Amino acid sequence: MARHIFIFLLSISVFMSCKNETKVVKEEPGVGADGPEKTTKQKDGLTLLSGEFIFYEDAAVLQTGHEVYGVKIDDKMHELYKKGEPFRKEATDGVRAVIRGKIIPLPEGEEGWPFSIQIKEIINVKTLGEKANEVVKIGS
Repeated sequence: MARHIFIFLLSISVFMSCKNETKVVKEEPGVGADGPEKTTKQKDGLTLLSGEFIFYEDAAVLQTGHEVYGVKIDDKMHELYKKGEPFRKEATDGVRAVIRGKIIPLPEGEEGWPFSIQIKEIINVKTLGEKANEVVKIGS
């Protein structure tokens, strides 16, 4: 019952806090005249995602600018939660997370978010209030 209430409250907060996010494009090595060449990391089938990560009791979600993912509860998820501890005032506060993971579609007949993610690599964790100080560089 608590899980359903948490998911309901989380859903409401997700829709109420939606905002326009700017996509940051970084220059990558290996871009030739025929287009980008895939690096080893890009060929491993994992997806880079950035968004608000929230974990409470037995439910974890990652809200990106376009999608909400259920997060598989495992050692990597607990590692991400622990890395976010310095940025939370309350146990239910979210943190900004950049992760790489495997996107898994919801099996037919199950309830939940349409997609879940199994975290494979934690790139960055910071407070939600921090603004990214990244520069977009196009060309030379």
